Amino acid sequence: MAAMRFFMLYTICLSLSLIGAAPTAALAQSADKASLDATSGAFTTPAQRLDKLFVELKREASPDAATGIANQIRREWQDSGSATINLLIQWADKAVSEEKNAAALDFLDEAIRLKPDYVEGWNRRATLHFKLGNYRKSMSDINQVLVIEPRHFGALAGMAAIMQQTGRDEMALKAWERFLEVYPTERQAQKELGELAEKLTGQRT
Repeated sequence: MAAMRFFMLYTICLSLSLIGAAPTAALAQSADKASLDATSGAFTTPAQRLDKLFVELKREASPDAATGIANQIRREWQDSGSATINLLIQWADKAVSEEKNAAALDFLDEAIRLKPDYVEGWNRRATLHFKLGNYRKSMSDINQVLVIEPRHFGALAGMAAIMQQTGRDEMALKAWERFLEVYPTERQAQKELGELAEKLTGQRT
């Protein structure tokens, strides 16, 4: 159950907190950031910014500072670069908050159809399938997330949660290990890994 709560924290709760932000504002912020970087001679693409943030996340020893870096990574993932896609994701998040799950799935399906390389479209749909207990569909979407972005710690947490829910503790352990390779200071992930390792050790003795 703790793993399930952890996955939901990394996905649904995060996305719902962003519902009030207009997609055009997010795009404007991205443009402002790019302009600032260009002015300073340090212009980077979204992929380059993510690479830099992931290096920082792996090196950061302070859990609190690492949380700030992880939040920056989530913001990079959040912005699709398309006002239409951002709006569909916003509508999906609002539908989820109102328990209109069928509508949310329709919005997410459309976002994925229009932009299949947008990692958060797949991740949001994986989260919703997880919430609805559709673990097979959730895992299928998680796998697609990890094809696009192998460092997606939210998807890795989801994979671990599904493996634990379906009694595949060895695979859950591997998923948590992959999570911590990307985000080493996350306390709850450390706790999940430690408890699973103890459980498996006890089963082997």
